[in-house]
Amino acid sequence: MNHRMTYREDGTFTIIQFTDVHWQDGLELDQQTQAVMRTVLDAETPDLVVFTGDLIHPSDKTDPVQMMQQAVELVIERGIPWAYIFGNHDTEAHITRTELVEAVMAQLHSVTKRGPERLTGEGNYVIEIGNQKGSDIALYFFDSGNVSCIPTIDGYDWIRRDQIDWYVEQSRELASRNGGDTVPALAFIHIPLPEYEEMWMEGGCCGNKLEKVCCPKVNSGLFTAMLEQGDVMGTFCGHDHVNDYWGEWYGIRLCYGRATGLNTYGREDFPHGARVIRLQEGVGGFTTWLRLGTGEKIEQLERNPR
Repeated sequence: MNHRMTYREDGTFTIIQFTDVHWQDGLELDQQTQAVMRTVLDAETPDLVVFTGDLIHPSDKTDPVQMMQQAVELVIERGIPWAYIFGNHDTEAHITRTELVEAVMAQLHSVTKRGPERLTGEGNYVIEIGNQKGSDIALYFFDSGNVSCIPTIDGYDWIRRDQIDWYVEQSRELASRNGGDTVPALAFIHIPLPEYEEMWMEGGCCGNKLEKVCCPKVNSGLFTAMLEQGDVMGTFCGHDHVNDYWGEWYGIRLCYGRATGLNTYGREDFPHGARVIRLQEGVGGFTTWLRLGTGEKIEQLERNPR
């Protein structure tokens, strides 16, 4: 059974995407990260917070569960529902994906699910937003893995075939329950899809690309499946800390978040923050903007030239 959430009385639903928090030890840099998160939460008062991977960056000297609890403390204190997906660094020391997802699920206000055990990874699941009559929006969450599973291929992992098949099954099931009509959706991943690079090279994106797109070298076809299903309106990733652009590729908006954590690489002229996503009941599409730790709101309306 998918978790179901509802719109506010005014018909809005606001999501904050925190990404690449990279919580490590709770000391000075993590406290600065927490200050960024506090500013964003104060400004936006979200209905859901989504952590899109690399929430923690454990080492041999740290307790991963304690780090996770510290990293999400502000959200829990405010009673905000929150969802989590894995990045490539979250389980680098002293913990498995199964152990960490179970610890995440045990926290207050967490709406994270482990998902079907038969699937590659942990934390492939769906959240529905709607009312008693049915679902208006579906949110898909994917574990995008770590490194390539094939020794002869360098680089990062890709969304596997079983995960894509699962997504198609879920999409068809939601449509069947909706009288045959497609249920619009958003998708959250950590590692960007190869289409993020293709879209940038074509031009017309909004925002910054200050490093290469660190996507898998193999294109496993998740984007194609989304096109064929016709439900996903936008995807949201992290992973690349100084990219924050978005664009439209064959009708789907591919969006980066804004890196949140200070305990990792970045740039002094690229303040940390978050992406905000606003849904409106009964209205197609979504609006999105960045909210920085300085309090500044960035609309990202100006498109880069082709």
